[in-house]
Amino acid sequence: MTLQNKITYHKELDERFRYDGSDLGVTCREEGTIFKVWSPLAHRITLRLFEDGETQECVSYEMTRLRSAGAEDFGASAETGVWQLCLPGNLHGKYYDYLVWQEGEEAPVRTADPYAVGCNCNGRRSMVVDLSRTDPEGFGEDKAPARSPEQIIYELHVKDFSYDPESGVPKEYRGKYKAFTVTGTNGSYPTCVEYLKKLGITHVHLLPIFDYGALDEAGSEGEYNWGYDPVNYNVPEGSYATDPYDGTVRIRECKEMVQALHKAGIRVIMDVVYNHTYSSDSWLERMVPGYYYRHWEDGSLSDGSACGNDIAAGRLMVDNYIVQSILFWAREYHIDGFRFDLMGLLTVELMNRIRRTLDETFGPGEKIIYGEPWRAKESPMEQGTLPPLKSNVGLLDEGISIFSDDTRDVIKGDVFHGEVPGFVNGGKNLEGRVLQAVTGWRRKEQPEKIFAGSPGFAPRSCSQVIQYVSAHDNFTLWDKLVLTMHGGSGYNEKHPDVMAANKLAALVYFTCQGNLFMQAGEEFGRTKLGDGNSFRSRPEINMLRWRQTREFSELVEYYSGLIRLRKRLPGLCDKSSSAAGRIFGETVHGEGLVSFQVDNSADSEREESWPRLFITYNALASDARVPLPEGKWVVLADEEDADCRKSVELTPEGQLPVKGRSGLVLGLTGLV
Repeated sequence: MTLQNKITYHKELDERFRYDGSDLGVTCREEGTIFKVWSPLAHRITLRLFEDGETQECVSYEMTRLRSAGAEDFGASAETGVWQLCLPGNLHGKYYDYLVWQEGEEAPVRTADPYAVGCNCNGRRSMVVDLSRTDPEGFGEDKAPARSPEQIIYELHVKDFSYDPESGVPKEYRGKYKAFTVTGTNGSYPTCVEYLKKLGITHVHLLPIFDYGALDEAGSEGEYNWGYDPVNYNVPEGSYATDPYDGTVRIRECKEMVQALHKAGIRVIMDVVYNHTYSSDSWLERMVPGYYYRHWEDGSLSDGSACGNDIAAGRLMVDNYIVQSILFWAREYHIDGFRFDLMGLLTVELMNRIRRTLDETFGPGEKIIYGEPWRAKESPMEQGTLPPLKSNVGLLDEGISIFSDDTRDVIKGDVFHGEVPGFVNGGKNLEGRVLQAVTGWRRKEQPEKIFAGSPGFAPRSCSQVIQYVSAHDNFTLWDKLVLTMHGGSGYNEKHPDVMAANKLAALVYFTCQGNLFMQAGEEFGRTKLGDGNSFRSRPEINMLRWRQTREFSELVEYYSGLIRLRKRLPGLCDKSSSAAGRIFGETVHGEGLVSFQVDNSADSEREESWPRLFITYNALASDARVPLPEGKWVVLADEEDADCRKSVELTPEGQLPVKGRSGLVLGLTGLV
């Protein structure tokens, strides 16, 4: 689709055609169905109504401009840019699209509804949906589980979760939303949701579940994509539904998934991609050409996303669209949080508005917000706006967190240079930066000999930091360790030194202040056989291999123990701006060997077990010794077990032995 007359954006356009209503799209009631779209420079719009998602036969209706009542009385334009049509009766189940005539164009452009909440197979046609008819039984009473003392986020792709035939999920549900509703998969070992419950995570972060354009929803089960290609922002992806043709099935089954996770005591976070669309020839572009995308001065599209286009965050109706979309998913699907892809392409102002709106609607901090504080390339910003990059984290609300690539890279090595190791797998001169990571990069006043190098960013508090070592992007943790420690030989092998390094990596970031995030399968040596960019690789490469939870049971138990232990350590769970003050006694004992202490005192509402912690990491292959502060101590985690209670055994010289490539967490039980 090509239009000659695209909008050259000016702020006056927003001022003239401002519309803050939350009713764009379709409103379905028994007495009537209302269609509304925003297209301020169109001179004619026709609605086409279809009986189903495939037929070409339709009935056409002319829409009318909606004028703002009394606007002239306040010196404002009577135009809102909104077109409206009211039809009698509840039209639930009908399908529709629009023909739009823009000013200066003789021929119309066909478009689906950018505000649609339902669609046909592959999202080319919108669906009228009475959302009250799509709720599964009991969904009206569905509520998020109570907050945990600490949040442990588990990043998961819907298809990866149950595609493995050994998942215990019936074949017709594998790779689908419905897999999350299956119980009784514990057999000889738990899988799927029962496994997640046993592991102890508190949040599932789902890779994009909105309708995306990278694959055929009715294609073979062997098709695969991560889903970072939005087509219909407010509609669930159809390839995860048992029937992609009936637009209500994907809605109901997506709700069933959220409901099942809530029932299991797990909150749900949605990965959202408001920085670009699958194609610049999107429904947004067809409805208002030139408005929703950023352009350079020569008229070319900006490409800060490296996906061909950038959404023009910072413009009034763009920001309104994103805020309303977030509210829709939170209200209608009971989503508990949002992870923003390439958040650096949005604006500080928009992110703070989203945080403020969610707090006002659902209660302070009830919904989690975090994102990637970067962009692939430069992108032109609207005047008066700032990008939410790492360098601007101090301008973001403290309730907005960002991924700490500094922590990730210092622990396991650079993600863009696979052969470069980190602290746990042979990297050099990283001791000071590891100790910076412990405080969520909040301690910068320490002596240079300990904290060599400048911090990656300056968060206002550790609540703004996501601590992690692996995500869907780049190599899995296991593959990165095998690559750096064995030259990429034997990704499927259970290397003892890699197992030790994996445990140490987990112990390090689980004893850092901040929010904890892990990639699904990290805890059982997940491998993609060295595939560092599996966004469209075969599902067999990406899927969780549930047999590995048995084969790597010692690693699973170690992670599970760390999760349990973390929830009992208020000194590390503290997210306040003063939390970094709990860390003291940071010491670099030598190459690869560091220690520190933690004020672990609890507030009046939490049980306190150990008022002080002593934590040490030894990244060397050889055993080491460190001095232990005075007091009576108990081992809470070592190279074998986490959340244990073991006696401390000192050397004859009174020092604490630390096994090679391992760490220790000790809790103070009393003074000598």
